[in-house]
Amino acid sequence: MLDCEKCPAVERIPGKVSGAWLFKGTRVPVQALFENLEGGARVAEFLEWFPDVTAKQVEEVLLHAGRSLAA
Repeated sequence: MLDCEKCPAVERIPGKVSGAWLFKGTRVPVQALFENLEGGARVAEFLEWFPDVTAKQVEEVLLHAGRSLAA
């Protein structure tokens, strides 16, 4: 499981979307990014489908995930 605690692009607010990790300032769960990528979507498609999420946020989450896997 990815530890999002140190990723600046995400937040978790108790009671908001059941306490899931969300892209900061949105109601879009980080999990939605990974589910869509696993399903074959491209990042550009994800950004089109979830316009409140920025490309910078996606980049930060993916970089964070990469660093977490390398550790």
